[in-house]
Amino acid sequence: MARRLARPAVTLVLDMTGANAVANVPAGLVVKYGGNAMTDPIERHAVLADVRELAARGTPPVLVHGGGPAIAAELAAAGIASRFERGLRVTTPESLPVVERAITLLGKRLAGELGDAVALTGRDARLLIAERVDPALGEVGTVRQVRASLLQLLQGAGLVPVVACLAVDVDGSPLNVNADDVAGAVAAALGLHCVFLTNVPGVLDDVRDPGSRIPSLSRAQVAERIADGRIAGGMIPKVEAALAAVARGAPAAVIADGRMGGELARVAEGRAGTRLLP
Repeated sequence: MARRLARPAVTLVLDMTGANAVANVPAGLVVKYGGNAMTDPIERHAVLADVRELAARGTPPVLVHGGGPAIAAELAAAGIASRFERGLRVTTPESLPVVERAITLLGKRLAGELGDAVALTGRDARLLIAERVDPALGEVGTVRQVRASLLQLLQGAGLVPVVACLAVDVDGSPLNVNADDVAGAVAAALGLHCVFLTNVPGVLDDVRDPGSRIPSLSRAQVAERIADGRIAGGMIPKVEAALAAVARGAPAAVIADGRMGGELARVAEGRAGTRLLP
């Protein structure tokens, strides 16, 4: 029988003491692990060790993953060019099977490294239902429905759901979905905190200066920075997904650095990442 899941009542920024910082990270977290952040095996193993430790505490986190570098490599091998619009991958009927194969295999590898984990895509039990967002993007969707009960069932069994960024439409046809969109939708559906782990320390005031991390941003500040170009490229869907997650019910959303272990603890302390405010 699946264990009843208790939603955390704490905020994401905590006053923490003690040697084991990860023990103070909110249980039931949704972690979005970006493809660009997981290319180094040593760094990836350190981050996944944090995820395993969270799972061992009782309520496993949900790990939502991207796969940009893996997808790019598979597309290049197939002779298909990669193209982006507003940080989103343009996906053609020709490239979609390649994208699906790449992220499905990546999910299996991540689940294997985690151990007690199950790799899923939106095809599985219609976990993620999406609708197309823009004809210019092709076979790309945004998540409209999450089968939260499936994720909770796995968590209740002590397993980490590892969710790839592929959904289906109402007719069951696959759609590529930005992983930030998936993570935000899952966090909102489960009512859980969400941390977006990427390959930068957070939203930077100056992209050339890694030390210019902005601790928090409001929706109005995000809109201003997108308009003037200070937030651009792949950071746009990240901040938009984080804001959407908070607006739809996630207690908090933070964009942080996924290239090192211990970042989840630093986020909980308020020492890392950029928190998106309503």
